[in-house]
Amino acid sequence: MMSLKTKTPWMTGAVVAVAAVTVACAQPTQQRVSPKLHPNLAAAQDHVQQAYDRLNDAQFANHHDLGGHAKRAKQLLAEANAEIKAAAIAANNR
Repeated sequence: MMSLKTKTPWMTGAVVAVAAVTVACAQPTQQRVSPKLHPNLAAAQDHVQQAYDRLNDAQFANHHDLGGHAKRAKQLLAEANAEIKAAAIAANNR
C-alpha cells in the first residue's frame, strides 16, 4: 500500500500534466490568419475558436463525460483551423 508521502508526488505530477494538456488544448487558433488579408478566413477561424470554447464549456458542465465525442470534435476543429491557415498561405502564394 502506498503511503501519503509516496502518493503526493505522483498526484502532483498528474495534476500538473492535466493542467498542461488543458492549457495546450485551450487555443486551437494559435496561428492566426490576418483579418486584413483574409477577412473571411479570419472570421471562419474565429468561429472555430468559438466552437472549441463551447465544447470546453460542455465538457466542464458534464464532468468530461461525453463519451469521447467532444474530444474528437475538438481534434477536428484543430484540423479545421490548420486547413484554414493552409488556405490563407495558399492564397498568399498565388
